[in-house]
Amino acid sequence: MIEYVKGELTELTPATAVVECGGVGYLLNISLNAYTAIQGKQTVKLFVYEAISEDAHTLFGFADKMERELFLQLLTVSGVGGNTARMIISSFTPQELANVIRTGNERLLKSVKGIGLKTAQRIIVDLKDKVGGPVGGSTSQQVNGQTSMPMGGQVMDEAISALVMLGFPSAASQKVVTAIFKESPTLTVEQVIKEALKRL
Repeated sequence: MIEYVKGELTELTPATAVVECGGVGYLLNISLNAYTAIQGKQTVKLFVYEAISEDAHTLFGFADKMERELFLQLLTVSGVGGNTARMIISSFTPQELANVIRTGNERLLKSVKGIGLKTAQRIIVDLKDKVGGPVGGSTSQQVNGQTSMPMGGQVMDEAISALVMLGFPSAASQKVVTAIFKESPTLTVEQVIKEALKRL
């Protein structure tokens, strides 16, 4: 099992990162928290979860161990797969998600695309006693708002591209992102995506 990948960040989108390590480029599916944490860095370290199935070998990358732990706990809940878990951890910081689960906030969990009332209740019941307070490692929250801002068109393109990678239709993603950008043209890529996840 791969514990982490450390190397040169050669490609980055809000949904994926390619890290070159020992001459091999590893494609990792990442959350918005990880994207915010590593944006602008040349060398990065991402903690890894390997999802192995009959037809695919997928790597998920996380900025810290707390985020990975929450992701793994979400996978133990019936009906929550890798992409859904990534959608959930992209919608909240690790501390926010732990707090949402601990306080039984079904309404906030249901605001995540693809999470209905029953799944939200199941997540809370199954994980309420398992998620603690902040644990080891720093989180990406501190870098929020400090990322360099690409210009408008680039922000929109990256946001749409990330939403498509997360499984949303291109036309719907474009429509929502355009609407968000008209309302708030100064938002960062990750802020646009988080807002779009609530609307799609």
